Order: sequence, then structure tokens, then C-alpha cells
Amino acid sequence: MKLRMKTWAKLGLSTALASGAVAACGQAPSDDGPSAEEPPVSVSNLGEGGESGEGEGEGEGGEAGHGMDMLPVEKRVAFMSGHVEAGLALFRAGAPDQAAKHLMHPVSETHEAERAGIDALGFDQDIFIEVSVALEQGRPADEIEPQLAAAEANMTLMQQNAGGDPVDVISYLMDTVFEEYRIGVTNGVITDAGEYQDAFGFTVVALGIASRIEDRNTDRLVAELEALLAMWPTTGPLAESTPTPVSELVAQTSRVHIALGEL
Repeated sequence: MKLRMKTWAKLGLSTALASGAVAACGQAPSDDGPSAEEPPVSVSNLGEGGESGEGEGEGEGGEAGHGMDMLPVEKRVAFMSGHVEAGLALFRAGAPDQAAKHLMHPVSETHEAERAGIDALGFDQDIFIEVSVALEQGRPADEIEPQLAAAEANMTLMQQNAGGDPVDVISYLMDTVFEEYRIGVTNGVITDAGEYQDAFGFTVVALGIASRIEDRNTDRLVAELEALLAMWPTTGPLAESTPTPVSELVAQTSRVHIALGEL
């Protein structure tokens, strides 16, 4: 497979990080920041040009750091879908104020670069405008559940129509999860809720893509992604959550990369 060498190249560093992270898990907890538990390395250095994650301090809207104009459409759609999934989970968890910036992501002028060419994939802007209006009106999630479900279905449709190698897309999402979680969680506390929530959304998208792969045995991949998703509370990625230590998430994203390399 063309991607196999790329995936295993990433694994060299990712596995090394996981080894250090697993070792750290067995020690008494102290400082969960990158300087205490992990080597000072960014996943942005692992990908190809334009596949890097958001830079520190750019926040939820920092797609310039992701090089959206350079990413293939399937990765742009996956990235956008992650924001939507985070927003849906937060809205359903009763936190519309936290959900708003994520759910408005597909129709925000700030993120216009992501939308290049997606109309042809079936993007239904009206659905997201309806959700945005409902947010502004303060309507509860259960009242507009049909619209929320339609938004989720529209993102899934675009993912399927965008095509691309699902292994490559999941690998990209894992790199992004890794980097954004490291920005979102520092010293054992959530310091950037938007990035913490985005990492959750990208994990949901990766699990959905893995579940739709039909021509390969993805049992281990799905199991590892489910284990990764379980690192967020079942109530959703709320800003007031107690986060899983960065070291544990690093180790789990590495396990996902290993499972990808076996496909």
C-alpha cells in the first residue's frame, strides 16, 4: 500500500512517544504538561506540507496553521466534520454556548478556505444556518434534534463523496488529535477548551470512517479508536471536564497508528 511507508515513518516517532508516555503513566502523577511527560516535539513535523495542526495560541479558528488551501478535499471535509461533531456533542450535553463556535464552523466566513469545492460533494449550507439560528434563539437541542441529525448526516455524506484513502485520512486526524489535545490540556487541566473539544470531534470522525471501511479487517482499528474516544467523558467534551492525562492520549493515538499500519 502506498501509505504504508508513510504510516510506519510516523510510527517511529509516535511509538517512541508512546513508550515514554506509558512509562510516565506508571509514575506518580506530577506535571501533565508537555515539558514534564513528553519530548518537545510537535506532530505538525510528521505530516507532509500543509498537514500540520493549529499553532499554539491560534485557538479553534486557526486553520491557517493547517494549510487548508493545501490540504486535499477529503482532509478538509474530515477537519470540518470534527468541528461539527464536537459542536453536536456539546449542544446535546446542554452547553450551547460552548457548541456555537463549532457548529457555526461550516458557514463561518473565517473558515472559507475549508469550503473550497465542497458544494459539489453535497454540502447543504441551509442545514447549518438553521442550526446557527436555533443557537442564537436559545432553543434546546432536543427541540431541533432533526436538524442536528441532518447536519451530522450531511457531513457523513460529504466524507463519503470526497473519497480518498480512509487510512490516510484517519492518520491525518490522529496527528491533529495529538497536537490539539497537547494544546488544549496543560499541567493536567484544560487550558484551551476549543482544542480539547476539537480533538474529541476528530476522534469521532476517525471512528466513523474506520467503521465504514469494508474491504479490510478493521476490528483492531475500531477498538483502538473506541478506546481513544473513551478518554473523554461520556457526557461530552465539556470545558469543565477533568481531562485524561496527555501521556495516556499520546499512547493511545500511537496504538491507533499501529493499527493503521497493519491494514
